[in-house]
Amino acid sequence: MEKKTAAATKNANVEQKASPVGGVFATIVIPLAIIACVLIYMFVLGNPANFEGGDPESHPLPGNYLGIVYKGGWVVPVLMSLVLMVFIFAIERALTISKAKGNKSVAGFVRNISAKLNQRDINGAIAACDAQKGSVANVVKSGLLKYKEMQNEPELLKAEKVAAIQKEIEESTSLELPMLEKNLVIISTIASISTLVGLIGTVLGMIKAFAALAQGGAPDAVGLANGISEALINTALGITGSALAIVAYNYFTSKIDELTYSIDEAGFSIISTFSAQHDTAAPAPAAARTQTV
Repeated sequence: MEKKTAAATKNANVEQKASPVGGVFATIVIPLAIIACVLIYMFVLGNPANFEGGDPESHPLPGNYLGIVYKGGWVVPVLMSLVLMVFIFAIERALTISKAKGNKSVAGFVRNISAKLNQRDINGAIAACDAQKGSVANVVKSGLLKYKEMQNEPELLKAEKVAAIQKEIEESTSLELPMLEKNLVIISTIASISTLVGLIGTVLGMIKAFAALAQGGAPDAVGLANGISEALINTALGITGSALAIVAYNYFTSKIDELTYSIDEAGFSIISTFSAQHDTAAPAPAAARTQTV
């Protein structure tokens, strides 16, 4: 009955981890970010009050940065969307990883588990996992439950018990880590394409600038200025988005690596403690015991 309950709990955890909440979040956030940035570009940056004579086609007012950014052209809202998505997904990942750590310090939690294992206090270690919560505690708790089950398993060799505990920890880790890494691929993609999108805007701006220079007679000064502005603004926004995405991706990757290391450390402590506290003698087969009698 206990094994069936554990199996049912594990299946429920698998279904919970397979929930497409993260995918739904990304599906909603990306179009909303694009729509919001297009509206900001049209009605905030493109407000006639930002330009000379109230005409968005003319020069921005001196020192009016909203009008200056507007001159970057249609690529600007795309780049603004990428920057906004970096901030949104960075906040979402920060909250997720913070929740995965649990209520207290992960390092202190791992030390507490090791101490309770050395004292043979398995129930106390499981209670510490319940109090800690988070992904690290979930993985450690699954290993401890298997540890407790293997203690009362008379038919397996010690090596088989250790392998069962290790497999349980690995399976639980494989369920938890994808949730921590979810949406990081979006941040890494933005880091790669933001500069390229900015480069597209740069090229388009330079095309306009050279077109203004190529006009017969006096060059079109307004067209030349607008073309150069478009090129430089898109370059600046593209580099900014890429830099922010790279910093965010590397930061969250390092935090996930720290959690993974803590899980490995706790798993090693569980397995080594089990090996040290249980003898290596194999149980005698039933037939052999009968023959001896």
